[in-house]
Amino acid sequence: MIRLIDILASFFGLLLGAPLLAVLWVICWFDTRSPLFLQERMGRHHKSFVLVKFRTMYKDTASVASHLASNRSVTPLGHFLRKTKLDELPQLYNVLKGDMSLVGPRPNLLNQEELINAREILGVYSVRPGITGLSQIKDINMSSPELLAKTDAEMISTMSLANYFKYIFLTVAGKGQGDRVGH
Repeated sequence: MIRLIDILASFFGLLLGAPLLAVLWVICWFDTRSPLFLQERMGRHHKSFVLVKFRTMYKDTASVASHLASNRSVTPLGHFLRKTKLDELPQLYNVLKGDMSLVGPRPNLLNQEELINAREILGVYSVRPGITGLSQIKDINMSSPELLAKTDAEMISTMSLANYFKYIFLTVAGKGQGDRVGH
């Protein structure tokens, strides 16, 4: 049932959001000359996929987890996109394609060994990663790998249709800070 909701929500989100996505693409193009950020991430059953987001950092920024990046790496527009979570909208494509769900553990980079090991032990890779989830609502990021993995496992074990919609509602309502960068 959740996969069907993911497909319908991402399809109609992309369709109805196309004008907003186009405007953001143009604004991001003027900001960095490279509006989309593509990065290989780990998904369900350790299968890698290319995550799509609007670029919020300067193009020459090192490809590291957000909490390891310098705050100076984020463009002025990028700060706004991260705060409003608009940088996440292109991930609806990843959801439609089947790489992700609207709700699930945030997909990690392939080199985040401590987080990968902690998630592996707790069976987190048995589900599709998501755009939002319990960890995002609780402001837990990838700088605390064991806590993140435990929170992901808790979300998976208590997932229901009600919690799925609750996490989406809380995210849209502004709960959580989005991807934070280091200082």
